[in-house]
Amino acid sequence: MHIILVSDRMATARSITLTRLHVALFGLGMMVVILALSSMFSYLTMRHAAEIRMPFLQELVRTLNMEESTKTRELVKESLSTMAVRLGQMQGQLMHLDTLGERLAGLAGVKPKAEKATAAEKVAPSGGPLTRPSNLSPQEMQRALEDLSRQIERRSETLSALEDQLFEERIRKHLLPTASPVAADVRASGFGWRMDPFTGQTAMHEGIDFIAEPGTPILAAAAGIIMTAERHPQYGNMVEIDHGNGLTTRYAHASALFTQTGELVKRGQRIAAVGSTGRSTGPHLHFEVRINGAAQNPGRFLEKGITAIASR
Repeated sequence: MHIILVSDRMATARSITLTRLHVALFGLGMMVVILALSSMFSYLTMRHAAEIRMPFLQELVRTLNMEESTKTRELVKESLSTMAVRLGQMQGQLMHLDTLGERLAGLAGVKPKAEKATAAEKVAPSGGPLTRPSNLSPQEMQRALEDLSRQIERRSETLSALEDQLFEERIRKHLLPTASPVAADVRASGFGWRMDPFTGQTAMHEGIDFIAEPGTPILAAAAGIIMTAERHPQYGNMVEIDHGNGLTTRYAHASALFTQTGELVKRGQRIAAVGSTGRSTGPHLHFEVRINGAAQNPGRFLEKGITAIASR
């Protein structure tokens, strides 16, 4: 586009060339000016509508404010209702966890560590209708959520303590030699003083003898680590298992050994076979239980295993 400017004084003409870029920039500038003026007018009108005393503007302001307030109240009410429903669900889950914890403690025969209960928790049982979510204020909802958070923390600590006790109890049971070392529980000689079969004199018998056919599997009475699996002058082929805390078991006079020193064995695992090696008058298993090297009556441990099986 060409624009020719003519001056009367100079009697000359000047030509100006307008490109598309100039036209676009001019149009953009006009739009910015119009939007700025429109926004300023709208702001001043809404800001000072009450002072201008224009009825239609005042009514417009009131309508907008009412709509905004209504939307805000509805959003708050909906949020409180959702939070209240969630709160009720979480309270139900807490009751379920409490019941489950008590049931597990009863089945396991252990008592969870006592937790410090507040005065409110020690009152007599109560009940009543569920409070409607719409009646809960934001402050009440916040307090309820904080109280629920504290209850969850206490229940978590209680269940963790119960889990620890159950785990310890399970380990203790597996490490106690309460399982019979042979399938055929026929005892020839018990723990205590007796007549020695070789010398005919009174001597201390530090274990229990089980009569069994040669080759009968000898089983670990509890889980542990093999301390000894070798030939002994008096015990013959002998296996000794360490169960921890100074507790050990011995299995003597075996015809064959199926383990080696340092091996980890489980309760009931085959470790040897019945025989008559060493200082023995015939095929049998000599079984000992020792605590810090001192011989204990194996019958006391085996009776606990029988009682546990009978109570199932």
